[in-house]
Formats: sequence, C-alpha cells, structure tokens
Amino acid sequence: MTLGHTEVTALDPQSSDCRAVNTILARVGDKWSVLIIMLLSGGPRRFNEIKRMVSGISQRMLTLTLRGLERDGLVTRTVFPTVPPRVDYELTGLGRSLQTPVMALGLWAREHQADIAAARGRFDRAVGLALEDRI
Repeated sequence: MTLGHTEVTALDPQSSDCRAVNTILARVGDKWSVLIIMLLSGGPRRFNEIKRMVSGISQRMLTLTLRGLERDGLVTRTVFPTVPPRVDYELTGLGRSLQTPVMALGLWAREHQADIAAARGRFDRAVGLALEDRI
C-alpha cells in the first residue's frame, strides 16, 4: 500500500501569523473581555455602569481591559463635555462581529456551570485521595 499526499500543512508556532492570532485570542479570550463584550452587546454603557455590572473587576482592570479592547478596534470610547465628563463605551462594527461567538461562549459557560463544578469536585477528591495515599 502506498500513500499519496503525506505532507501536512500546519502553522509553524514560531510564525508571525501564529503569534498574531495568539495575541488576538489572548485579548478576546480573557475573562473580563468576554464579559464586557457581552455587556456592550446591549448598547453603549458608561464606565461606572460596566463596573457595577461586572462583579469582581477592579477599576484598574476595567480601565486596562477597555483600553485594550479600544486599541484592538473592538470598542469605541466617547467623551461628552459635561461636568463631570461622561464617558461611554460601545462596540465597533468589528466588536459587533465578535458578539455571536462571545455570546455563544458565555451561554455555554452559563449552561454548564453545574457540570464543571461537579467535574472539579470529582477531580479534587481524586487528587486529594491520591495525595493522602502518598503521605
């Protein structure tokens, strides 16, 4: 038996394409970015509104995440010249194109919370028993 085509096409992990994709996935896959994109799917939000809605995020982390999303072209920041200044964040067209996969990921996480918690419990008990056996 002879094989025909045996070459496999794959991205070289050291290639610039692979590194570029990794940096994009690091941005859109980070837990705060996913939550913020999900929130902004409902329309523009003010900074403090986002902070109240994203439980557990610090002001600094929210600022850094929003800046990163803005830098990547996923979010726009609009400052209104009022006293005090009002700042709104909104998804760009590129950001809106990310809504479907991010919402699917968020929905999947919500639907499988109990399954994940149960798997973690089983794993932790098994590892705990294995550690006890070694002592």
